[in-house]
Amino acid sequence: MSIYARIIKNFGSFALDAEFEGGDCVTGLLGASGCGKSLTLGCIAGIVRPDEGRIVVNGRVLFDSESGIDLPPQKRRVGLLFQNYALFPNMTVEENIKIVISLGGRKNVSERFAALCEKFHIGGLENHYPSNLSGGQRQRVALARMTAGDPEAIMLDEPLSALDSYLRWQIEGELLGILEDFGGPVLYVSHNRDEVYRLCRDVCVMDQGRTEPVRTVRELFESPGTLASSLLSGCKNYSRARRTGRDTVTALDWNATLKCGEPVGDDIAYIGVRAHYITLCGAGARGENIIACRVLRVIPDVFSTIVNVLPEGADPKRDFSRIRVELSKGQSEAVKPGDMVSISIEPNSVMLLRK
Repeated sequence: MSIYARIIKNFGSFALDAEFEGGDCVTGLLGASGCGKSLTLGCIAGIVRPDEGRIVVNGRVLFDSESGIDLPPQKRRVGLLFQNYALFPNMTVEENIKIVISLGGRKNVSERFAALCEKFHIGGLENHYPSNLSGGQRQRVALARMTAGDPEAIMLDEPLSALDSYLRWQIEGELLGILEDFGGPVLYVSHNRDEVYRLCRDVCVMDQGRTEPVRTVRELFESPGTLASSLLSGCKNYSRARRTGRDTVTALDWNATLKCGEPVGDDIAYIGVRAHYITLCGAGARGENIIACRVLRVIPDVFSTIVNVLPEGADPKRDFSRIRVELSKGQSEAVKPGDMVSISIEPNSVMLLRK
């Protein structure tokens, strides 16, 4: 089972040009706000009509601009959970769910409703209106309604963003079980890389309306490949880069030459280094991939300490010149602003990035 989408939609000020395929697993659509993630789901669900393209779910064509196929939303059998859950405010929980069951043509509406109440732990809420439900209860009702019509694929648009941190963690655990039980293709839209890492097997990065190739979540975090993917994966340190040898680059913003753990291509534009892969050394340290720096700021965090440094000879006005180092609490006790230190970066920790 799979979901394939090739979507072109031009609004003048924004253009969506997306193509990807997700299998019978949870595929994340990861991107910054305004990059076209929600618009993509709207096109697949039939809420928005693409200018061109083709959408296929489990071999069934939902939209094909060349063939003139454009199934209405109720015939697409695609469940969509909106960010705000979109429950009908003037309907009770029972009415919200039963209307979807009825539209699916089922005759045993009451039996189906009872089964959903048990599965999503919403028994006893049947006569409640959405305004009388907690955030977690609304989430479960919306999930029940989304699956009430026996969809062939389900799509979730930022489903946890409206919840506070404790409830989000609780609901995420429940959501993980629901997605695992579904067994069909799932698209999970988020700008939160941690959610995608925990909930998705595959991921498709979206940047300014365009998609990158689908890959595993592990591949994204280990080798993002582009600056946009690296930013979304949570990397904090970047420098514009120029190839200077088979496996060496000049980090232009850091005023340093670094050895890399793999051959450097001609299309190199940036390098990235994750903050927790950088080691702090004493001033005057020498060796491969060691950069002399001045400490700018020491910031205590909950479980670590963040040390911001400026490489010697780097222009502090450049966006990427500062380097963030994340240390355990004990490692940073003797470091203070103004100190001269050295940082060490292993060649395998240098990520080579295209534009």
